[in-house]
Amino acid sequence: QMMKFAWDNYKQYALGKNELRPLTKNGHIGNMFGGLRGATVVDALDTLYIMELEEEFQEAKKWVEKSFDLNVNGEASLFEVNIRYIGGLLAAYYLTGEEVFKSKALELGEKLLPAFNTPTGIPRGVINLGRQDTRVGCVFLAIKSSLFSPYSGMSWSWGWASAGSSILAELGTLHLEFLHLSELSGNPVFAEKASSSHLHLVLNRVEKPQGLYPNFLSPVTGNWVQHHVSIGGLGDSFYEYLIKSWLMSDKKDSEAKKMYDDALEAIEKHLVKKSAGGLTYIAEWRGGILDHKMGHLACFSGGMIALGAEHAGEERKQHYMDLAAEITNTCHESYARSDTKLGPEAFRFDAGSEAMATRLSERYYILRPEVVESYMYMWRLTHHPKYRQWGWEVVQALEKYCRVEAGFSGIRDVYTTTPTHDNMQQSFFLAETLKYLYLLFCEDDVLSLDDWVFNTEAHPLPVNHTNFKA
Repeated sequence: QMMKFAWDNYKQYALGKNELRPLTKNGHIGNMFGGLRGATVVDALDTLYIMELEEEFQEAKKWVEKSFDLNVNGEASLFEVNIRYIGGLLAAYYLTGEEVFKSKALELGEKLLPAFNTPTGIPRGVINLGRQDTRVGCVFLAIKSSLFSPYSGMSWSWGWASAGSSILAELGTLHLEFLHLSELSGNPVFAEKASSSHLHLVLNRVEKPQGLYPNFLSPVTGNWVQHHVSIGGLGDSFYEYLIKSWLMSDKKDSEAKKMYDDALEAIEKHLVKKSAGGLTYIAEWRGGILDHKMGHLACFSGGMIALGAEHAGEERKQHYMDLAAEITNTCHESYARSDTKLGPEAFRFDAGSEAMATRLSERYYILRPEVVESYMYMWRLTHHPKYRQWGWEVVQALEKYCRVEAGFSGIRDVYTTTPTHDNMQQSFFLAETLKYLYLLFCEDDVLSLDDWVFNTEAHPLPVNHTNFKA
């Protein structure tokens, strides 16, 4: 019912725009997607399908068929286009077999390849989706054969990223989708560009401080640009895609598994801490100094560690399941300690405060999914009823504080029961938050974790049984 309400209002007031602004009842385009439109449509496709919202799914499919234009010009985030658009189209194709989703995914995938044209092969974070003059494109193709994209795709790095560097989470959050682009097209270039082997090669050339992976890397030299380590924003999905690459490869990609195991060991040794009140959290690391803060984005890690624990060998399995449960409990506390029972963007463990935001700028909640994502994994892997109870608390809080007349909106302060709304229904609310909540209350065989791997936007991709290497 929540999904239908979110979709119906998007369709009525913002169809074709990227997100709905539910208070002003209009659409929002933003600047992340380089001229692409309909982010909410593509993000919502698989959720509508899984929830058997047949009529709404057909409306979304029709928009993709008739109105989704890929001939656009503009600067796009490689990461966001990949996880939302490529991921959403691939999942819709695998769930339905409808060719339109496959062809759009492959066409868009081609446009992302120039981002990898750097001295190291580490992609830059921003790509221009505009096409070159056709003749130049043809010459380019004739010289380079099928291994390069005909799109101009000038690429550069985000202006705010440290000294023109690439961001760890962005360069490490491509291989699940790109593996499937290779499988569906028969063209190995996608898998080769984004492979964990290539990542392994580049990242192993440079010394890791304490075995940790800093968040910024130069696409020119392959060196770290500075030493900020985070399991939250900037770092998060790099680690997630290592364990998921291994699972998607039918547990054959041993390089990815080893990188994950080694990274988790270093994280546990240097970043995992316990507060005075007994809460386990993952701190951030800035050049050797710990910042005792955990972002909402880092709360996916409970689910990730539990997923990895399943395959850790008996003696370590229980250890990692316990760690996953403790981190998920801490993230639940960040929700339970707020007046709205929704969690802040970041929470701290200092100055006598535990699992609460201490800065005004960190008190907001923008319909993020990471906490309920961990509840879903923890439920699937332990069947402890508290995870469904916690999930239901979130449903009730969303209904009470985020539902407005024409959709759902983020709130600016989780510590007041009369919050101000931010007037944005994020596309990931439909792609992730509502999907994970729905799956939390489904039987385990609905998108079974044995057969499907979720990308970092919650788009399900099938476990791979082909020879393309992840």
